[in-house]
Amino acid sequence: MTMSDAFPAIQLDGVSFSFGKIKALDNLSLTIEKGISFGLLGPNGAGKTTLIRVLTGLLTVRHGSIQVLGNSAAGRNLLKIGYMPQQPSLYNELTIFQNVQFFASLYHIAGDERQRRVEEAVRLVELWDRRNDAISRLSGGMKQRVSLACAVVHKPEILFLDEPTVGLDPELRVNFWEHFQSLNRQGITIVVSSHTMDDAAHCDRLAFIRFGRVIAQGTPSDLRKAVGKADASLEDAFLYFVRHGDESHAY
Repeated sequence: MTMSDAFPAIQLDGVSFSFGKIKALDNLSLTIEKGISFGLLGPNGAGKTTLIRVLTGLLTVRHGSIQVLGNSAAGRNLLKIGYMPQQPSLYNELTIFQNVQFFASLYHIAGDERQRRVEEAVRLVELWDRRNDAISRLSGGMKQRVSLACAVVHKPEILFLDEPTVGLDPELRVNFWEHFQSLNRQGITIVVSSHTMDDAAHCDRLAFIRFGRVIAQGTPSDLRKAVGKADASLEDAFLYFVRHGDESHAY
């Protein structure tokens, strides 16, 4: 075992965060192993986006401990993290290639290496033939793909995706998950928030989140089996754990 294998990708213990009187995260504990797709599944307002912003360092917690790739929040290496927000943060007047190139420069990738990385990222999302098109000419789904390219151009060890497939047509949703699974095979850990069961079914492990707490976690298969019905869906599983209170169940 190497030193890099000696700790999980993410470890949270007793993390709480509030916006004024609104408690977004409530004594939340979670472990995410490396190289998998981990889904944060819950309704709007469950705390999923807040949790991702905490993990990426955009929000600072005062209660609980966070370890990302073995480092505390203060020692976090942001060059090892990729983040795709729910709403693409792109420059409409620039082309696809120029947007990805700009994000590469933010990660201090220069010269021939930057050109190579940008090309790889744009090809990954299958937009190479459109690379000189301005963002303003793209559909919402294409903008999502450019946003993904911007998030992976520096080859992060952990990729955070906040509702990445919202508004995508079924075919494009399938394509996105093919991209994500390709990244997993390269050893990249993916943390994805969603409120759709289709996304959840693609994840290696899931955490059901409600009112800022993890109410259950495990593989999609194990969570369905916990319901006790042969044909139980993930939606059935989520409702089952909601009805069994706020106690956390792990599988």
